[in-house]
Amino acid sequence: MKTVVITGSARGLGLEMAKVFRKNDFNVVISDLREENLQKAIEGLKGIDGKGDLSYKVCNVTESREVEDLVHFVKEKYQEIDIWVNNAGVNQPDKAIWELEDSAIELVLNVDLKGTILCSKYVMKEMENQKHGAIYNVEGYGSNDATMLGLSIYGTAKRGVTYFTEALAKENATRNTGVIVGKLSPGIMITDFITNALANKEKIELSEKTKKVYNILGDYPDVVAAFLVNGMIHSTKNNAKIDWLPNRKAAWRFMTAAFNKRDFFKEK
Repeated sequence: MKTVVITGSARGLGLEMAKVFRKNDFNVVISDLREENLQKAIEGLKGIDGKGDLSYKVCNVTESREVEDLVHFVKEKYQEIDIWVNNAGVNQPDKAIWELEDSAIELVLNVDLKGTILCSKYVMKEMENQKHGAIYNVEGYGSNDATMLGLSIYGTAKRGVTYFTEALAKENATRNTGVIVGKLSPGIMITDFITNALANKEKIELSEKTKKVYNILGDYPDVVAAFLVNGMIHSTKNNAKIDWLPNRKAAWRFMTAAFNKRDFFKEK
């Protein structure tokens, strides 16, 4: 039975991906910062039919020791790691670069970029030894060089994630490890992430213009997760990009927006 590890998976896209892997009979290991959130997530996953085992472990992806502990925990429990998803991330406050506190800049870069690098480093060592496995890193706004006020540091981190993933895939191919490395591009998801910054420490007030774009391009995470997980399960290509919202799809949504009105922000 195959095993998947997903960081930042106590809720949001990470948890939705865990649910889909569960339905596909994987052993599922979820990880996040707070044990109470992970316990709640595990209880929800237990209600989904699946033949695989369920486990969780608290992990701060910015700390090497904790990342190593997570990798060793999974190896000891399941012997092998088949898929590792670097999903942990935080958003930034909706402010210009020079208005951000140094601590906010550090947190976003550490979690979104450094955390992805550290996790990839330690799990790659194990996957190289077992001679198979797949590592997927989650892209975000800025991965394609897009810029806008209020997402500049987040975008810097995500652009770094894209470059890092492509570099890792190339090194991986050069070494002929048997491992594959890929990117997940989930597009815009309607979750608490878009209205909360710095791991829920600060609220983000979305402008009406931003809400309009999100209503056109956004999707709920369960829909996106089903697509991404199906791609990961069936992909055998190194440096593949599993892209939920490619340019042609985004363009079609803008062209048909007048006939397909959605309002994710309507008060219930």
